[in-house]
Amino acid sequence: MTLSFIALGLDHRHIYGMTENMQRVGARCLGYWTEGDPQPLEGYVKRFPDVPRFDTLEAALGAGADLALVSAVPADRATLAVRAMQAGQDVMTDKPGCTTHAQLEQIKACVAETGRIWSINFSERFEVPSVTLADQLVQDGAIGRVVHTTGLGPHRLNRATRPDWFFERDRYGGVLTDIASHQIDQFLHFTGSEAAEVTMAHVANHANPADAGLQDFGELSLRSDRASGYIRVDWYTPDALPNWGDGRLTLLGTEGYIELRKYVDVGGRDGTDSVVLVNGDRCEVLDGRDAGLPYFGRLADDIAHRTETAMTQAHCFRVMELALDAQALAERSGA
Repeated sequence: MTLSFIALGLDHRHIYGMTENMQRVGARCLGYWTEGDPQPLEGYVKRFPDVPRFDTLEAALGAGADLALVSAVPADRATLAVRAMQAGQDVMTDKPGCTTHAQLEQIKACVAETGRIWSINFSERFEVPSVTLADQLVQDGAIGRVVHTTGLGPHRLNRATRPDWFFERDRYGGVLTDIASHQIDQFLHFTGSEAAEVTMAHVANHANPADAGLQDFGELSLRSDRASGYIRVDWYTPDALPNWGDGRLTLLGTEGYIELRKYVDVGGRDGTDSVVLVNGDRCEVLDGRDAGLPYFGRLADDIAHRTETAMTQAHCFRVMELALDAQALAERSGA
């Protein structure tokens, strides 16, 4: 039976990749619903001209889909996810999956009650082929046990295209809740940590003082019983960079290290997905562009068989808990 899905909320461009990647694994989009005419809507219609628009949220939820993709304003994602799960759908939501601890508790209760899957598409892992290659290298023991990660998530502000909610703290959730959830996910995954604590967190607005609600810089540190890690995120990508950000991940192992230059390798190899591998036998740069994106096919299989091969539910919950904890710590500290 062909997996079917709907799209709820088109407020972030990540809905493009979510839709396209589910279609690539054979799923069929029954339609989309969004409130008003958000900026990404025009691009969505151009990319998916055969996907119809539902007039109401109720019509979308009643279409009989197996899966709901949610990419609404971050503060609204939890409510839509709960509505979808109560209507019998599993959920793939854009990050962050929620913006408050109270929302996360509502989601946990709904998952427990309905038995539905609530999965966050951490695109900086799930839509980046070089991460797939690095994952295989780590599993093969290429660098021993991973004991530290450094995750860098710079982004371009693109002020002219940003909606009002982007500059409202309560709507986007804070820079650590939002962007840094990517790097927290990667820390837990690559170090094999089931739990961790936030040991340092800081947010600031260094370059955009007229936008009181914007946090344009954030950093945090994590520690588990297996490893430690550092994360830095910001909205400072310079105009000369040919893409939205020079995102990088460094995995330090007991027998070597891996660095991912995910989206650009300034002064190095052209293109994306460069994987630097250094261990006792190898010192080279690998091309990770053809390593694949297994998350989407695995999620489809999980929906069919009620398994957890794409990402465990516990992991998904824990990432958001840590992101929210880090955000709260940073703001309690007066940052």
